[in-house]
Amino acid sequence: MILGAFADIGFDMGRLEELLHTMDGISFKLEARKERRGDISGTKVTVHPEKEEGERNLADIERLIEGSGIPDSAKSLSISIFRRLAEAEAKVHGVEVRDVHFHEVGAVDSIVDIVGASICFTEMELKDVWSSPINVGGGYISSEHGMLPVPAPATEILLLGIPTFSAGPPGELTTPTGAAIISSVARGFGRRPPMRAKACGYGLGSAEREGIPNALRLTVGERIGEGDVGSDQVVVIEANIDDMNPEIFGYVSEMLFSKGALDVFLTPIIMKKGRPGTMISCIADPDNFEELAKLILTETTTLGVRMREMRRMKLDRETIEVETRWGDVRVKIGKLGDKITSISPEYEDCRRIAEDYGIPIGEVYEEARIEAWRIVKG
Repeated sequence: MILGAFADIGFDMGRLEELLHTMDGISFKLEARKERRGDISGTKVTVHPEKEEGERNLADIERLIEGSGIPDSAKSLSISIFRRLAEAEAKVHGVEVRDVHFHEVGAVDSIVDIVGASICFTEMELKDVWSSPINVGGGYISSEHGMLPVPAPATEILLLGIPTFSAGPPGELTTPTGAAIISSVARGFGRRPPMRAKACGYGLGSAEREGIPNALRLTVGERIGEGDVGSDQVVVIEANIDDMNPEIFGYVSEMLFSKGALDVFLTPIIMKKGRPGTMISCIADPDNFEELAKLILTETTTLGVRMREMRRMKLDRETIEVETRWGDVRVKIGKLGDKITSISPEYEDCRRIAEDYGIPIGEVYEEARIEAWRIVKG
């Protein structure tokens, strides 16, 4: 369905098939044709294997991709998707990743789906990919491993931390292959970001589903309203605390940073019955917010935490190293497009120099800023 959506917006299926045929050891034909699902017209892409070579392990598939003539960026994305699949399957079956043997996923059509999707995403040079929450379906399906609940166990693992729901008639609406692809390429899940659409296409599935069209929509366009400012999704975790030794807040903050928190801060608040308290706030990546939330629950006296997804706008950033009279200092440079908006010397470097030489830290800051400005201005 992903390949069909790209075909529907005009991606060159001839070039795609040509690149895919550089993979030795698989033989197939690619067919793209216009069809309808309900009231929606789109493109159905079908992979017709000419011979099937049985199951493959991760090493087999990596060799297949590495030895092909597809672009390096598509190779890298394809291999990362297959590795995520292997890790999910290994967890489901309780084996090592190297011992995972793909059945459905190792088939020719699944290899073409994953590698083909990787080529489409990378060749289009999309800056960001965003997805709606994922409809996983429900009920049971038959597989090489017998009857499985929907979502399939591997699908459930691949979508951990990602917004999902179940709606419509029983059936599998998200496969492990689809879950691996979208969870690898999507930068965020949720509301559609502000954009000016330029192309829209529909990739069609095989089955006719009662009540909902079996179609995947792909919209390509330009972001609007943010200029050259980047953005991403974060999870904000908060808890109100009024019955804990204040000395513990410093320890908890350090622990959160060590576990990958993007920021941690404390806010004095007035709680019920006029009691003074402290709100601890932690900004986290969507990939690890659960671990950070559990840390707050176990290391503080709170009985619960609040969590909400937010979109964050941020400047492009780079770090350079400048030479001062007393030693090297790292400096963070913030940019809006080509415009430099901030120059911030690293506090720990400046503090170390100030302590070693017995000089005011502000003096170190100022010299580091001047040297950084000279470098970035050429």
